[in-house]
Amino acid sequence: MTLDADSLHPMTAFALHRLHTNPRLSKAVVFGPLVFLSGQTASGSPATSFDEQMQEVLDRIEARLADAGSDKQSLLSVTVYLRNMDDFAAMNAAWERWIAPGTAPARCTVEGRIASPHLLIEISAIAATSAPIHP
Repeated sequence: MTLDADSLHPMTAFALHRLHTNPRLSKAVVFGPLVFLSGQTASGSPATSFDEQMQEVLDRIEARLADAGSDKQSLLSVTVYLRNMDDFAAMNAAWERWIAPGTAPARCTVEGRIASPHLLIEISAIAATSAPIHP
């Protein structure tokens, strides 16, 4: 990432860098040594299973973290939103296959509505960067 004086946050010596931005949100924001991921969801059709959506969400998290110079071992905090808490066991099974032993972040799981009715899971996260951006 290329930095210039205009990308520095006025209150700190850290750069503020938004990734994959649209008019409503940035899919990732890097501020100093931290990466903030917006809620990552699957893009599948209504026929997509929970397991398929979960894998797509985990793949998207890895991709967004890589874009920001981080990885899943650097996750600090994760919030999991499930449309139906009946999927909690399936979510945990997929999570445990995905996250390496000893690298689990702080995590909260809640049940709630998600933006589209066919989406079954959404995950937001905060991670440390393996290559912090400094001026």
